Amino acid sequence: MADHTENARLEKMLTFEKELYAHGIDLIAGVDEVGRGPLAGPVIAAAVILPKHCKIKGLNDSKQVPKAKHCEIYEEIQTKAVAIGIGLVDHDVIDEINIYEATKVAMIQALNQLKPQAQHVLIDAMRLEIPLPQTKIIHGDARSESIAAASIVAKVTRDEMMKKYAKQYPGYDFEHNSGYGTAKHLSALKELGVTPIHRRSYEPVKTIVNEVKNGSL
Repeated sequence: MADHTENARLEKMLTFEKELYAHGIDLIAGVDEVGRGPLAGPVIAAAVILPKHCKIKGLNDSKQVPKAKHCEIYEEIQTKAVAIGIGLVDHDVIDEINIYEATKVAMIQALNQLKPQAQHVLIDAMRLEIPLPQTKIIHGDARSESIAAASIVAKVTRDEMMKKYAKQYPGYDFEHNSGYGTAKHLSALKELGVTPIHRRSYEPVKTIVNEVKNGSL
């Protein structure tokens, strides 16, 4: 019964893809990002083209998948995907152009890396200035298997990157919080100060930087 329920769930997540298959469009890229909210590190986008009617057990929006399962599903996506692209925009550019624009840049980078190129793009709640036809899907990471795959790839890629940063900048608990403003992270910011990978346009980082500059810290 569980397998039947999971199969039905995944079949429903292929609704947007199946509409495109019916029009002879096979190379469909799902695009999603991870890292808009953190106080530190880059925003990462992934673009994933899965084979037609591909079903990956347990695949869902990365926030709905237990963290212990992320790597397992990520590996299966790597094995089965027709193409995968990754886009990365670092903290400096995020501060310069804002997180919304940085997310779009990362998504376009990811799409440009795809070989073969996509014929149609499914995007989670965004529109991009690209020549390809695209469908913006609200909560797309939970409604499209292609976008869910991109969500997992982006999440695992970024988490691994933040684990490396944790060794470079110990004390901030980046290996567990991925740069999000947890109590431990906020406490470390006050005690240890701001690292080179913190986003200076984000609060409370902005205030701490200004206090240091003005000599009040």
